[in-house]
Amino acid sequence: MTAPRSWTYGTQLPVQMLSTAIADPWEAAATVDDLVTTARRAEATGHDFVGVCDHVALPDDAAARMGTTWFDTVATLGFLAAHTTSVRLCSTVYVAAYRHPLQTAKAFGTLDHLSGGRVILGVGAGHVAGEFAALGVPFTERGRILDETLTALRGVWDDEFVSFTGDRYGYDRVGVGPRPAAGSVPIWVGGMTPAAWRRVGSFGDGLIPMGNPLDQYPEIIATVRAAAAAAGRADAPIAIGGGVGAMNLTGGDVDGLLPVSLRTPDAAADAIRAALAVGIDVVHLRFRARSLSEYLEQFDAFAETVVPLVG
Repeated sequence: MTAPRSWTYGTQLPVQMLSTAIADPWEAAATVDDLVTTARRAEATGHDFVGVCDHVALPDDAAARMGTTWFDTVATLGFLAAHTTSVRLCSTVYVAAYRHPLQTAKAFGTLDHLSGGRVILGVGAGHVAGEFAALGVPFTERGRILDETLTALRGVWDDEFVSFTGDRYGYDRVGVGPRPAAGSVPIWVGGMTPAAWRRVGSFGDGLIPMGNPLDQYPEIIATVRAAAAAAGRADAPIAIGGGVGAMNLTGGDVDGLLPVSLRTPDAAADAIRAALAVGIDVVHLRFRARSLSEYLEQFDAFAETVVPLVG
């Protein structure tokens, strides 16, 4: 029998957003069927989770670099839940700071209930000031608002009715069923700053990486654990996510693609081993390709050639 791995991996899906900074050219003409196909192939090749990101309404200055096509996170994950059976469904990340916590609880509790307990609520504070302005939420207060939201979400499904009093939100004995399949939804927090790392420790079940280098992870993990201890969660299991660079593992021509840093199974395995050595246990993958078929081949190549090298 093969021993269980000490690490897991997953990926943010293509097609569901068309940011010029992230999406490959083939995605612009991709279809909903292509999105479903990638989610199913991820599931079949050992991915623990697939991710869908989030923006509601990007102003023109931000859209110039980020595009305007960003599928609704909850609707997309719900759609993919019906086309998969075991892979977890993660928001990478949901901008909870501009939603009411009861709205977030209703959406993700329902999604988890419908999917049989496969949801990860990945949250972040957001970074586009004009989007907050369009939604009527003060951008400069987004960190404080997110902290209050996460406080409200803890325990929101423990009883049939819930009450909460905060600086921004308050409600008394309201019900937000259906409850998640396992009674609660794991919360992963994204962010690249010490404030975000402290938020992980105070409220989270995991960290979603935002591009921090590996040599910063001792500081990140120490900050997470200190915040967890201060919050009375010293023994809480917290998954530490990290990225290892964009991959194309099948020897294809990468001219015209966004940068590819890992081109061989050995290079990818070395990068993952380095990530595990600094305390990362959830590897967030990113693949580059010139077509859907080449993209799907990356999933196969990773599972067949990289995972056995890492062990």
